[in-house]
Amino acid sequence: MKKIRILSIAFLLTSWYTSAIAQQTLSLDSCRVLALRNNKQLAVSRLKQDVAANTRKALRTKYLPKVDMLGGYELVSKEISLLNKDQKNNLNNLGTNTMANAGNNISSTLGEMVQKGLIGMEQAQSIGQVFSVLSPTIAEALNNAGSDLRKAFRTNNRNMFGATIMVRQPIYMGGAITAANSIADISEELAANSTSNTIQNTLYNIDNAYWMVISLHQKNKLAKSFLALVQKLDSDVQKMINEGVATRADGLKVSVKVNEAEMKVMQAEDGLALSKMLLCQLCGLPIESDIKLADEDKDVFPIAGTNTNSDIHTAWENRNELKMLQNTMDISKENTKLIRAAYLPQVAVTGGYLVTSPSLYNGFEHKLSGLWNIGIMVRVPIWSWQEGAFKVRASKTATQIANMEIEKAREMIELQVNQSRFKVKEANKKLTMASKNVEKAEENLRCANLGFAEGVMQTTDVMAAQTAWMDAQTQKIDAEIDVRLSQIGLQKALGIVN
Repeated sequence: MKKIRILSIAFLLTSWYTSAIAQQTLSLDSCRVLALRNNKQLAVSRLKQDVAANTRKALRTKYLPKVDMLGGYELVSKEISLLNKDQKNNLNNLGTNTMANAGNNISSTLGEMVQKGLIGMEQAQSIGQVFSVLSPTIAEALNNAGSDLRKAFRTNNRNMFGATIMVRQPIYMGGAITAANSIADISEELAANSTSNTIQNTLYNIDNAYWMVISLHQKNKLAKSFLALVQKLDSDVQKMINEGVATRADGLKVSVKVNEAEMKVMQAEDGLALSKMLLCQLCGLPIESDIKLADEDKDVFPIAGTNTNSDIHTAWENRNELKMLQNTMDISKENTKLIRAAYLPQVAVTGGYLVTSPSLYNGFEHKLSGLWNIGIMVRVPIWSWQEGAFKVRASKTATQIANMEIEKAREMIELQVNQSRFKVKEANKKLTMASKNVEKAEENLRCANLGFAEGVMQTTDVMAAQTAWMDAQTQKIDAEIDVRLSQIGLQKALGIVN
């Protein structure tokens, strides 16, 4: 039971919320706010602006020193040997070989001394016996020393470790870092101008859609009023037919007019529904929303005056398209500097600390040991077959093209501003003429109705007066909306859409 109550309450709240949304009344300002908040293209432009800002911050770090650390381990299948096999064998048997050679030399030397009478036979035998006793001990000591020496020459480099930390500070990169940062600044400004241009286009589109809905709503009301007039005439004619003072042909003519009026009401309602769907889509609302506009029930739309004599320089200063083209040309100039920098000398300072194992700083030691280092690196391009000159020329040509695009855009904007001024003046004239035509059409319809009631005018005269009244009212509605739209168009041409 509780679940049923909860579901019922939730259903009622959902229905109330849906009804509140469906019945919401929107003004032009609220439509603008919704469009700016929900427009997908504007959201993309803002994200691009954020990308440009982060890119600028990243390029600022190019001025600062960079610190890198690199480490590694390597296992090899063979050791590097500084001694060959014979040398290793000689060192292992250093004592044995040495004492063997020494024994032979001592024996021959003692024999020669005995022959020369320097020593006696017994003394020579005594010395030989002493050498024989000491020879094994000396040989073993020398063998051990040779073995130790052989081990000292072992590299033991099958397991190698190495690590280094390096600091790099650019001193002069030919102006590449400065140019890159300038490009980042201009790109951020370009993204901001693109966002502003998207905002102005969004406001322009929403204003056009808003006033189109108002126009179709007024035409729908007018079509219903016209239908009521024709239906009244049809009712009067039917009574006259019954009284025998009108013919069946008169009734058929009026009936056809009633059908035409009903068709116009249906067309106006369909057009109004479609225009509201477009407005909802631009505002980011569900297209099925049954919105009501604040200006729907107004019969007169106050029209603010627009300065049609604005200086063309106002448009040149405010149009985001020109600003974006100027940004493009500035980027092209900085790109020329960036290309030229690649063919200029570059200077950087480096420093760091290197450790390895095995190390060579105290013989071959299997432990981490290292050293500090500092240096300067200079790169000077000598010859590249004029590659840089060709690239610089191409970049300068691109800058000239961008400049010509700006001049062309200025001319087109000047033409657009002049056309928009003419449309504003023309729309105001049409509104004045349409207002006068409405007054005349209303008087004509009044006279026709009075004459028909007195029996001095035919049904065709009344229908003609009604049609003229309908056309005059339609022209007035179109003229009022045209004044609004032409003013908005002039503001967009001048780049001052608020």
